[in-house]
Amino acid sequence: MSDTPLTTAPESLATLSSPLNQLIDMGGPVMVVLIALAAAGAVTFVYLMLFGTFYTPRLNSKLKNSITFWQQNPSDRAPRQLREQQTFWSRLNPLHHLVINTMESQLARRSPQQVRETAARDAQKALEPFEAPLKIIEVIAALAPLLGLLGTVLGMMEAFSAMAAAEGRANATQLSGGIYEALTTTAAGLVVAIPFAALAAWIEFRLRRIHKTMNGALVSILAVEQRAASSDSDTTEAELSSPATQPAARKQAEASRSHTATETETEAATERRLAHAAG
Repeated sequence: MSDTPLTTAPESLATLSSPLNQLIDMGGPVMVVLIALAAAGAVTFVYLMLFGTFYTPRLNSKLKNSITFWQQNPSDRAPRQLREQQTFWSRLNPLHHLVINTMESQLARRSPQQVRETAARDAQKALEPFEAPLKIIEVIAALAPLLGLLGTVLGMMEAFSAMAAAEGRANATQLSGGIYEALTTTAAGLVVAIPFAALAAWIEFRLRRIHKTMNGALVSILAVEQRAASSDSDTTEAELSSPATQPAARKQAEASRSHTATETETEAATERRLAHAAG
């Protein structure tokens, strides 16, 4: 048998935790908070990526074709086909349900304002799960430099405290501990803040693109109702101005004028009788 001793579990744990202990020793209590913030930010980013992989609103080719068909023929065929052709990924796509609900709301002849308000509320609800993780990452990116500055102040206070205790005769060894802690926390704060600030900007850019995509799809669906309403008003005006309806309109106008003249004569006669009675 070999005489080489086996590494025990406590020794392995001590080896793994030694870099963490070194960081805490170098940065002091502020380093503990910075490490906790970095871990929370990493977990939040992983959660956001996993959630976004499954539940991000996506305008795929099927939805594009359905919207194009709806613009050409606004009937119940487009939403019915979307419901019949649902897959696992389409059920996880909030935009898929939003497009179907908006089309069906228009087919139900609801008021345009109600349809727009419902679509805006559903779109905001689809983006809400992404807003909280983004806010957490933004807060971490903002707090990390401030914590680094706090560690710097605490380290300098420790250095000057050692100098005061030595009555001005402190050597470099006594001062180096506080200055080293101050510089370490400053560097750690910047190391944590810079990548999370970049991640927050990238996530916000992605959310703006998703919002723009959803807005474009909803506008394309709602524009069909507006065109239908304008075409109906044009048809009504054309019918009123057509030669077949002009005689009836002319007769109605003449009857209205004769009725107005009769009412005027009656009012004048009534006024003359009242004046004669008053003497």
